[in-house]
Amino acid sequence: MAIDAEAVPVIPRGVRLHHDTVRGIWVLLAPERTITLDPIGHAILTQIDGTSSLRKIVSQLAAQYDATPEQISGDVGDFVRGLADRRILDLTL
Repeated sequence: MAIDAEAVPVIPRGVRLHHDTVRGIWVLLAPERTITLDPIGHAILTQIDGTSSLRKIVSQLAAQYDATPEQISGDVGDFVRGLADRRILDLTL
C-alpha cells in the first residue's frame, strides 16, 4: 500500500540516527533494536525533520541525486513504509 505523498514521517522519541565510529557506519537505534543503514537509507533518514512531507523529501532527494521524483519515489516510499510497519518511524497527515 502506497503512502500518501503528504504524509510527514517523524522519527519518534527513543529512536535516533547514530554514527558507529568503530565500524564507520550509520545505524538507526531504536529500543532493543539496531538497524544498519546503507547509504540510501541514511540519505532518506537525514531528510526526515518531522515537518517535511514525503513529497518534499522525495523532491529533495531527487535534486540531490540528479534523478526525477518518479524514479525514486517508490524506493523512498517502500523504505519509509518498512520502518513505519516496524514502528520505528511515525507517519502523520
